[in-house]
Amino acid sequence: MALGGTKLLFALRLAIGKPRVLRSSDPYLSQAATSGGMNTDRGNSFVPSLQLLARGGYDSQSMKAAERKAQRENNKIVAQNRAAGYNYELLAKYEAGIVLVGTEVKTLREGKASIRESYIDIRAAEPWLVNCHIPEYRPGGSRNHDPLRRRKLLLNRREIEKLEAAIQQKGMTVVPLKIYFRDGLAKCELAVGKGKKFHDRRESERRKEAKREADEAISRSRRR
Repeated sequence: MALGGTKLLFALRLAIGKPRVLRSSDPYLSQAATSGGMNTDRGNSFVPSLQLLARGGYDSQSMKAAERKAQRENNKIVAQNRAAGYNYELLAKYEAGIVLVGTEVKTLREGKASIRESYIDIRAAEPWLVNCHIPEYRPGGSRNHDPLRRRKLLLNRREIEKLEAAIQQKGMTVVPLKIYFRDGLAKCELAVGKGKKFHDRRESERRKEAKREADEAISRSRRR
């Protein structure tokens, strides 16, 4: 066996031989340079420009695209309460975690939820998200969740105390603004809100309309 291995190694060495130095007049070099396979330089030197992807290797561009897609999935808005800014003057904002079950998380990842009629209830120093509608997850079957169940929010003690102090003031409340994923975890943005009167709402609408017109004017000027 040892002798056969020695002969095989010797045969391989003969087949490989010494490294071949390609001249500028070499037909192989001329053909490769013409087809774009390598870059020729002065004299006898050349630099290969081939970018080979080994079998089972990784394509960096495909990996980057997959990473961007995963990042979008882990950082996306699921539901927004657009009426909150119309009905309330939004003051301090907070970010809270949400206690969810598995089927609720899967439904949220599909972008299905509504917080338009939701509100925050604080009982025994614990904040709850009430009347948030998360539809059932169809493949969940009999293990599905109640779409309108109360869901506990996760805040630290100091934040809860601030919210409790705020809602004790006349005309103040806590409203959910949006549900979203950040770094793969479901979050709920809250805000302390002061109810607007009718004339305050009209003023807000005028400001929004003026801002919209200004943005459209700027956009038209840039196209010219």
